[in-house]
Amino acid sequence: MLRRMMLGVGMALLAMAGTAGTAQQGLLLVIEKGEESLAVIDPATGKVVTSIHENGVTGHEVAAGPTGWLAYVPIYGDSGVGKPGSNGRNMVVIDLSAREVVASLDFGHEVRPHQPVFGPKDGLLYVTTELDNTVTVIEPKTLKIVGTIPTGQAESHMLAISHDGRRGYTANVGPGTVSVLDMEARKTVKIIPVAPSTQRISVSMDDKWVFTADQTKPRLAVIDTATNTVKTWIALDAVGYGSAPTLDGKSLLVALPGANKVAVVDLKTMKQVRTIEVAAGPQAVLMNPNGKTAYVSCDGAQKVSEIDLATGKVTREMATGKGTDGMAWAAAR
Repeated sequence: MLRRMMLGVGMALLAMAGTAGTAQQGLLLVIEKGEESLAVIDPATGKVVTSIHENGVTGHEVAAGPTGWLAYVPIYGDSGVGKPGSNGRNMVVIDLSAREVVASLDFGHEVRPHQPVFGPKDGLLYVTTELDNTVTVIEPKTLKIVGTIPTGQAESHMLAISHDGRRGYTANVGPGTVSVLDMEARKTVKIIPVAPSTQRISVSMDDKWVFTADQTKPRLAVIDTATNTVKTWIALDAVGYGSAPTLDGKSLLVALPGANKVAVVDLKTMKQVRTIEVAAGPQAVLMNPNGKTAYVSCDGAQKVSEIDLATGKVTREMATGKGTDGMAWAAAR
């Protein structure tokens, strides 16, 4: 199976859009929850090259592999976090050159696997497994589960890992907490109370701050990673959701779904300095590795808004399928 996974990698640049732009830039991957598929966008044209069916109920998030043009999509199920519905138990691997699912990892029981994140140093794949209150550790080359990390909380929905690979942070939606994880020792370091309910999570480029959005008030929690406490709150124009720091470390972009905007936060002053109008229902924010562009998945509009970070303006809207949600960048191989 793993041999089959790698067969198409050498032909990836030919099998995709076939443009020099794609070969140089990579690909933008976008989950289409309502289509139970993964959209593959050529950033040079802003067009969907293909939508690949996930062979499952639906995935919510995606990670791109560090080797080969492979995408990893945990199959969460047809429910929302903390709500009744089907419970996923597997993760599919998609070959972006062959444009098909080429492997699947079964977690052994229903776990609602959700957020996949590659460790920046060890190359392992970490997936939140909600119903087990854990993060599952996977060796991507063999698709073997090699460990788990307890979060100590229910509904550990989203995961962010520090750039040095030492710490992990989960946003625990229902409890309204953040779990701090020792990624090497695979244990919980601390559970931080944040709000009645929290969502999404990101880490500053210097690993000094962790950000998560209060789902009951228009504010963003700023966690000091040195003390593992909430240091301050950033007032927002509306309730926040997904966020991501710019690669220069100066700003944080925060999706505001109810306002159809993205807030721009100055990380020196820890204040919102402006907003950018985007398509309806912004969810997640992803930075292009070029450091010049940000992408915002917009569920309500079934589009991805592309933002020019120099001007703070939306340069184009890229049409996707129903339930536009999680994104990842697949670098050209």
